[in-house]
Amino acid sequence: MSAEEIAQKLWNLCNVLRDDGVTYHQYLNELTYILFLKLSEVKNFEEDIPEKYRWSKFKVIKDNKELYDTYRNLLANISADSENATIKEIYTNASSMLRKPVNLRTLVTAIDNIDWFEDTEKDKIATIYEELLEKNANEKKSGAGQYFTPRPLINVMVDLIVPKIGERWNDPAAGTFGFMIAADHYLRQKTDDYFKLNDKDREFQKYEAFTGCELVQDAHRLALMNAKLHGIESSIAMTDTLSQDGEAFKNYDGVLANPPFGTKKGGERPTRTDLTFLSSNKQLNFLQHIYRSLKKDGKARAGVVLPDNVLFEDGDGLKIRRDLMDKCNLHTILRLPTGIFYAAGVKTNVLFFTRGKTEIGNTKNVWVYDMRTNAPNFGKRTPFTRAAFADFVKAYTGGTSIDDVKDNWQGDIDETKRAEIAQEDKRWQCFSREAIASKGDSLDIGLIADSSLSNGDDLGEPIDIAKEAMAELQAINKELEDLIKELGFDYAQPDK
Repeated sequence: MSAEEIAQKLWNLCNVLRDDGVTYHQYLNELTYILFLKLSEVKNFEEDIPEKYRWSKFKVIKDNKELYDTYRNLLANISADSENATIKEIYTNASSMLRKPVNLRTLVTAIDNIDWFEDTEKDKIATIYEELLEKNANEKKSGAGQYFTPRPLINVMVDLIVPKIGERWNDPAAGTFGFMIAADHYLRQKTDDYFKLNDKDREFQKYEAFTGCELVQDAHRLALMNAKLHGIESSIAMTDTLSQDGEAFKNYDGVLANPPFGTKKGGERPTRTDLTFLSSNKQLNFLQHIYRSLKKDGKARAGVVLPDNVLFEDGDGLKIRRDLMDKCNLHTILRLPTGIFYAAGVKTNVLFFTRGKTEIGNTKNVWVYDMRTNAPNFGKRTPFTRAAFADFVKAYTGGTSIDDVKDNWQGDIDETKRAEIAQEDKRWQCFSREAIASKGDSLDIGLIADSSLSNGDDLGEPIDIAKEAMAELQAINKELEDLIKELGFDYAQPDK
């Protein structure tokens, strides 16, 4: 079976457990506890697991009640009994949502019977787990989409920002650690899985190169397992970056992040002493943290996903944008299409910037690419893939294709080549720092004219519009039906 087929098989087991009251998100946590035991055997790190809890001993228990009791005892005690820091963290405060021993037996048997290797595939385990994380993120009722950035976007950001061996990278809002894993994968591909490195560099890449911070324990648990399965053993702190703990996260060569959207509970401000502008807007605080966490060497760089309000908000937003453009070269803004994140209608952007050696005057020009206006509505009928970024990548690099960017792009911004591309692509525009200042330092710029507003004929045929609307209504109705059933009501008899 392929990695995708195995992931689907594991995901389908959740349907078996629905009568045990287990939601999709709870199931993924449950699966993580059990799957980790099996994969420690497959991936040859079983010695990290205390002997009495190892898969070889666990799976052979014949009686369902005994297996169930052993499992609950394992979850309660493995963290305290383990000497391995990652094992301790993964199982901290672990508890089972399963109530029926037979359902645990179903999971154990299914996991043990999977063929985890194929002759044509060296190792697909990490891919399987990523597939499960993505399925959970795409399940709207799970609420997990906030911890998962679409992989095509992650991979393109990594390719364009060009991580290098020996650099320290960080994600201050790590989620399931997708950005750092993608950066690690990028470098493994360039170095024959680090085989070309000496022992010192190889150890650095494994234990120090990629770090992160995640506040939510369930997401932190998934991040730890995801990193472990990808061969990364570096620190993923479980704390709030915007607390005083975050003051220690600094001097990085690079940051890749998709900070959480919204405001802090109760509108409170962060408890940091090193941020000049303290706002109740979490994205503004994360942005300020990120550019201040970069080395002041003229090379440290970041790619950050942020909502539209960061580009135009007054007050602290205005001050932080000015501070960003002073301290960094904000060279590129990508206006992302809507519909690619878990919350429908959320409008987002990627800001690419490089920390300067000085504290003022580092941004001279900001290039903006509009992937939003007159763009497809991405979703099930129009999948969001890497190919969607082809024109942006060509503009950003000054001519490198989407297929060649990983191997041939060195990360050097050539203003002349960018200008040449702008002659061909109206979505690609340059704004001088002076022009931005004349607009009140708003960065809500670079969106082209919407043809649907300028020309009514472009709206499409009435019958097509009606079909689109009906399809959307049917999808919403199906989601409501599923939710009502999940809550225990009879959808066919609303009076009940």
